[in-house]
Amino acid sequence: MTRLTARFWVDAYLARLRLADIPAFVVAHGDDTGGAVMIKLNTLDGRARLWQRSFDLMTGARVWVVLAEGNEAGVDAAIARQRGFDPDLWVIEVEDREGRHLLDTDGLEA
Repeated sequence: MTRLTARFWVDAYLARLRLADIPAFVVAHGDDTGGAVMIKLNTLDGRARLWQRSFDLMTGARVWVVLAEGNEAGVDAAIARQRGFDPDLWVIEVEDREGRHLLDTDGLEA
């Protein structure tokens, strides 16, 4: 099975969010081909949540897991730490008061 490039996945994700009228933007542009992607959900009330894709060792599936959550400054600090380890990392910030991120919808869940 062919893997999608990071850039292709990011572009498709941003298009999906636009169709749902959910504002989002690229905070950090990673490697176009193989960069990992993190999604920050900012609920615009001082709170945020950060997701990254991970492998489920039991099933071999790729799943979205919460890496950090809490006050926005703490989540931003977690992103800065991750970017220190991985300069090829993509970071997408989604802004939605209702907490919508679409990562659990068909085609984006894995």
